[in-house]
Amino acid sequence: MVTLIKHHLDSVGYFFEDINFQSLMKRLFSPILLAAGLTLLQLALTPPGGQNTLHAENSKIILRHADMIEGGEDAVGPYRAAIGNVEMLKGELTMTCRRTTDYDGQNRIIMNGDVSISDGSMEVFGDDGVFYTDREVLELSGNVRGRMKDNSLAVRSKKGMFNNDESQLWFYDDAVGWKGKDQVSGEIILLHFRKSEKKGDKRTIDEMQLHGNAFYASPDTLIQSPVGYDQMSGKKIVALIGENSRIEGLTVTGQAESLFHLYDENSKPTGINYSSGDRIRMIFREGRMHTMKVTGNAEGTEYPASFRGEESINLPKFAWRAAENPWAPPEKKDAPVFEGLFDRDK
Repeated sequence: MVTLIKHHLDSVGYFFEDINFQSLMKRLFSPILLAAGLTLLQLALTPPGGQNTLHAENSKIILRHADMIEGGEDAVGPYRAAIGNVEMLKGELTMTCRRTTDYDGQNRIIMNGDVSISDGSMEVFGDDGVFYTDREVLELSGNVRGRMKDNSLAVRSKKGMFNNDESQLWFYDDAVGWKGKDQVSGEIILLHFRKSEKKGDKRTIDEMQLHGNAFYASPDTLIQSPVGYDQMSGKKIVALIGENSRIEGLTVTGQAESLFHLYDENSKPTGINYSSGDRIRMIFREGRMHTMKVTGNAEGTEYPASFRGEESINLPKFAWRAAENPWAPPEKKDAPVFEGLFDRDK
């Protein structure tokens, strides 16, 4: 027998708990029975006057839609699966994929095919994923890409992880991102979120960390041709970001290097400065660099302005990868296009 209506569900199972798997053995419900069963299940789980939740708590998972439900047993053990256009809700989060599978006694849901997780402020995609229900962590693999919905940042990598409890989003294994006109990259890109009262309690990024071969590049906008890039690199880069999505502080540590184009008070190019040290720290005000300090074995070189656009002076591992951005510039005329970090024509 399959019991579809039951108030008490286990912490992982988002369908139903009491299934005789031996008798079911991979039997598929017909669409009519599935629709009726899901309707009854939702009615049973809906608290009086409340939203459809598991245990009537936001911490539980709601199965909002699936084309088909399957149960059975394989080499791992008894399982439950939702198949086709799967959509699940957990608090403010929406998760979708083609198929989910969970096994008895495991605090995880395996998600396959076009996996996504989103809320009102960000969205992340991957080919496959695993959601750990006890830790509220989603691990993603295969063509991972994510973005802030206000277009302030987009990132892609081969693997990723979203930690809801810690308000962190990790991209790792050849991670590269685009913040307005700027490009960031590293072995790991870690984003930490705050909830902004100014934006209706939506998540905004308050810190961005780049770990391992960390690189920050920003096109110099004062002169369009030849193209020149202001650059920073090190073992780690930490950027503090205000609620307006502007960087307020930036620290480079571990074999820190920088390359900046210099101008006089009349915006005439005067040269290109290279600096290196153990640590480079920058403070920004109103989107403009206010101070820069290099400490620990500090060295510097200044190239003539005629070297602008010369690849030979670029920092090691510089590569402009704008063509890899999975999101094209916004088409709406009123959509925000965020400025580069070192824009001088603001």
